[in-house]
Amino acid sequence: MSIKLRINYLQRIFSAYLSHNNSQLTFWHGIPETNKNATIDKIGQYYMPFSYKTNYPGPFDKNGIPLLDYRGKIGKQYNPIAIAQYGLGHYNLYKQTKNRQNLDISIKQADWLISNLETNKYGVKTWMHHFDWEYRDTLKSPWYSALAQGNGISLLTRIYIETKGEKYLKTAQQALKSLYISVENGGVLSTDENNDHWLEETIVDPPTHILNGFLWTIFGIWDYYLLTEDQEAKTLFDKCIKTLKDNLQKFDVGFWSLYEQSGTKMKMLASLFYHSLHIVQLKILYKITNESVFEEYAKKWEKYKKNWFYKKIALVYKIIFKLFYY
Repeated sequence: MSIKLRINYLQRIFSAYLSHNNSQLTFWHGIPETNKNATIDKIGQYYMPFSYKTNYPGPFDKNGIPLLDYRGKIGKQYNPIAIAQYGLGHYNLYKQTKNRQNLDISIKQADWLISNLETNKYGVKTWMHHFDWEYRDTLKSPWYSALAQGNGISLLTRIYIETKGEKYLKTAQQALKSLYISVENGGVLSTDENNDHWLEETIVDPPTHILNGFLWTIFGIWDYYLLTEDQEAKTLFDKCIKTLKDNLQKFDVGFWSLYEQSGTKMKMLASLFYHSLHIVQLKILYKITNESVFEEYAKKWEKYKKNWFYKKIALVYKIIFKLFYY
């Protein structure tokens, strides 16, 4: 990252973290938790409640679609991941309360996803982020993400069940295709030297294998399989589960979890929020697969989180990383 970009980045994140006004963090950083009302053998409420996301104060556009304020030069933007999660939160509320207003809000988000599934320069259907984003390598607008594809599929499959609208299923099918296509050919799939299959939240070279994005994308594949019983989707799901089983130890540093595998000299630890999210996601994945390794790491990482000394080390480490990397 250039000096100019780093200055812009630091100004933006300090503004977001230190200001009492709404920013993109207002939407993202609630408390991760499992949804006790979710089922794993049929599509129902989403696996996380996302109740705090339904209380997002805005801004919104005229159609009730959330905008996130990234501050600095990025400003207010649509984020397809946030839109899908906002829709999933309201879907959960609808299933709990039968309040039609919540379903209507959820449908609006799904309709936005239909209208905004774009064809990238490789001819692959993806949801785009139309702003530059500072990461290990700057993500140039427009960029796409496996996480957006997975969350979008999770919302669309649920709205299809409620409405029987074929457009929701068709769009989910189109979005799913990107998960089978390599990064080199415009998709989000990377395959490593061990033939492990990774679904990349950010498309950079070499890939960074962001853990939370990979896990959320896997949930989207599972939802599609539950709805359609599509065996190709099940095969991809199984390959991703094998990848996680074979590589989860690489995300454990002995006192905390890693956010990703960036290859930087200083490894990128997860923030407290993302460490907590990893724990929740692994608990969900254990329920879906009954693979004991996911429960094992969820419990181990929960112990790390409860250790005040480990938590302090992780916080200081994370601050230093932010200052010198991204």
